[in-house]
Amino acid sequence: MNAITLTDLNIAYGASRVVHDVTLSVAEGESFALVGESGSGKSTILKAIAGLAPDWTGEITVLGQPCGKRPDRAFARRCQMVFQDPYGSLHPRKTVDAVLSEPLIIHGIGNRDRRVAEILSAVGLDQRFRFRFPHQLSGGQRQRVAIARALMLEPKVMLLDEPTSALDVSVQAEILNLLKRLRREQGLTYLMVTHNLPVVGFMCERMAVMNKGRIVEIAPATALHDGSFNHPYSQALYAASVGADHDKEIA
Repeated sequence: MNAITLTDLNIAYGASRVVHDVTLSVAEGESFALVGESGSGKSTILKAIAGLAPDWTGEITVLGQPCGKRPDRAFARRCQMVFQDPYGSLHPRKTVDAVLSEPLIIHGIGNRDRRVAEILSAVGLDQRFRFRFPHQLSGGQRQRVAIARALMLEPKVMLLDEPTSALDVSVQAEILNLLKRLRREQGLTYLMVTHNLPVVGFMCERMAVMNKGRIVEIAPATALHDGSFNHPYSQALYAASVGADHDKEIA
């Protein structure tokens, strides 16, 4: 069974259609990337799946269940989203303990103390962080809390919207390694949005290249090693990424 299936998906903001006729599937246990320039519609697709961009037509299914225009409790148990900005996605006046306990309270799940302690350990934070506020944490620590919150209901599908782009370069690798380990240990499926092609090569098996709201090519991540893209836009995106990496090496 596919973890995520999108069929003829069109998404609009008001009178402007920003995603056009997107069809793709992500297998259970797979890590799949949406790549492309800013404004290509990548994050909008994640928001539509999560119920945050309800003006869409077509079909969205997650783990075989059709998605409505708004998320419900059953969806929250299947699928969760990690946002780009870990500070903006955490309530500034709630402690880590309160942030992590809230999903359990909403869904009437017991053993909150044990579950919070376990998930903090799973994301590499010890118990001294439990009663701190977001402003008392580093960017990497805040993103670990955001990942922990997404995992509290034990979903099998995770939507990752540029999960490391707001972090210092030195911290990005730590978070990517954490996500890779969690996927392996918990049998997760990832749909990741990123503009960073090396991240795709490290994290994903396949990618959909998007341009102006449309998928122009679906390619294996191995294409990032040999440049075997078919569409001219994909080739140009790859060439730009290789050039940027070369410039970094020269610098």
